[in-house]
Amino acid sequence: MTQSELARQAGLTQPAIHALINRNKTGSKSLPAIARGLQTSTAYLQGETDDPSEGAVPPPTGKDIAEHLDLVEIAMVDMAYGMGATFADDRIGVDLIHFPKIWVDQLTHSAPASLAWARGKGDSMAPTISDGDMVLIDRSERRVEDQDLIWAFTIGDMAMIKRLRIRGDKVTILSDNSEVPPDTAHPDEINIIGRITRVVKPV
Repeated sequence: MTQSELARQAGLTQPAIHALINRNKTGSKSLPAIARGLQTSTAYLQGETDDPSEGAVPPPTGKDIAEHLDLVEIAMVDMAYGMGATFADDRIGVDLIHFPKIWVDQLTHSAPASLAWARGKGDSMAPTISDGDMVLIDRSERRVEDQDLIWAFTIGDMAMIKRLRIRGDKVTILSDNSEVPPDTAHPDEINIIGRITRVVKPV
């Protein structure tokens, strides 16, 4: 760790760190902050122990920070859902990203564990969803009861984002782009991932 890095960790200036080192000062009131930055104890810095971990305060975990800042985890799916169709047979990466709970609560009443962000691909759902837009998928909603809502789903190894209309044993797959004709499928062919509840367009 450089002196500048340590200064940032301890909330001090680099010259202050430099002075402490060169003057070999051990009684500085800044020692607790420096010890936290170095993940050790003031006793170790003052030569009272040879064990740097003895009495050291462990750094906060990601969970500690999230709880302190009132953040919630939402899955970020490393997969572009084709608004035409995208192959979904490859291994899909999932990262957990933290978001402010107060913001998520304004988007949905569903539990964060039921939510996932993904990216749209293609222009068959334009202008509602454009290529590269982020979509919030509510995975707690997997039964198509309200017609013509937008859903993330798979048919075989193809992943899509479309509007769905179910009539008996016929599913009509609808695009918002008027140049893309409707398609049809049997309900048994479709695996619902979740309903699209929000669309976030890049600035």
